[in-house]
Amino acid sequence: MKKILPLVLSLAPFTVFSQSDDVTCHELAGNLLAYPYVENEPPAQTKVPEGYEPFHMEHYGRHGSRWLLGDEDYSVPVKNLEKAEKAGLLTPLGQRTLAGLRMIHEESQGRLGELSDKGALQHQAIGRRMARNFPEIFNPDADLTAKSTIVIRCIISMANALEGIQNQAPGVHFDKDASQADMWFMNYNDTPAWVIKDSADKTVLKPYRDSIMVTDTYLSRLVTDADFARDSVAPGLLPRMYWVLGNAQSHSNQPWLFEEVFSREELVENWKSGNAGWFIHGGNSQLTNGRMPFVQRNLLKRMVERTDSAINSGRPGANLRFGHDGILISIITLMELGGYGDEINSLEQLENTDWKDYEVIPMAGNLQLVFFKPTGEGNLNPDEILVKAMINEREVTMPGTPVTGPYYRWSELRDYYLDKISDFQ
Repeated sequence: MKKILPLVLSLAPFTVFSQSDDVTCHELAGNLLAYPYVENEPPAQTKVPEGYEPFHMEHYGRHGSRWLLGDEDYSVPVKNLEKAEKAGLLTPLGQRTLAGLRMIHEESQGRLGELSDKGALQHQAIGRRMARNFPEIFNPDADLTAKSTIVIRCIISMANALEGIQNQAPGVHFDKDASQADMWFMNYNDTPAWVIKDSADKTVLKPYRDSIMVTDTYLSRLVTDADFARDSVAPGLLPRMYWVLGNAQSHSNQPWLFEEVFSREELVENWKSGNAGWFIHGGNSQLTNGRMPFVQRNLLKRMVERTDSAINSGRPGANLRFGHDGILISIITLMELGGYGDEINSLEQLENTDWKDYEVIPMAGNLQLVFFKPTGEGNLNPDEILVKAMINEREVTMPGTPVTGPYYRWSELRDYYLDKISDFQ
């Protein structure tokens, strides 16, 4: 089959990053960004082509905002600043920061990695909008399934999303599950790919990070003695301080000190470091032999197969999946959505591109593929099915030439994707 060439449209505009861009400090927390559309509405969707109606959805969503994963993420900043406190060397901001860190650490006990209060609200809001925007899909007669990885924050995210859907569409029923039996497509452990990634982490990512992390003036805002700060406070403090303070946006009651402790330049450096790490994890690059997006080939094949079943049955329905950021960023790259499939072959080049982790994998980040059929049709012709993709409820480009706006012919994309993963195998 002739390969489809990507065509770039301006459906979901991204701008080249620089320190002068209108990027918020919340966004500079990278994948810790709290989902931006809870009380706020996402961008309006393009009108459905005349004579078509939605009938099916394929979805993968990251869990919502959460507690950090390890106790040392919370305990090390507290212990390090306590050294300066005992020496009487904390600034007023250092005292406020330590008080906040102590409170956060205490509240984290027993909750490492768990969904936060805001994480629940994020998925409820996304679920309500799914049902509101696509009532033809979410109705009592539809075939609806929901699956989660076996991690508790993902299971609770799924429960909240379904609650949001059912609040908007009473009477809908989901077949729900969270099983190790589904991890081969929900969270595949691709050992050969991790070997490639680990090598790139050492040979490419580490030197890049060493070259960009040049400022540490945040210590002078917390500790009055520079030598003591360098020798006794700094060891092990970054990136944990960045994570704890940046993740405060995941909770309704944690103090926001992120941009008081860190300068704009320091936040940019830390964000670039994390963004590069996510690119190595899931980006299309010869730095990782073009391998990392294909970690999610099983998920893509599953989405294609489930869509085939929906077209054959002619019944409305949806397959919702709840998992993790690493899976989400790789499937988006593999499917070449929103320009994220473009090949980038240096981390210095990455700085001048549209690759931004916070645009793709914020907390509760999600991919929605919405399929459309001719209105009223029961026996469906696969060649007549249209599809659009949304990343975090924003319409984005797909490979090839759209029929109109963000709407693409599914039969062409289906063949392209199956050929792509077949060529890899």
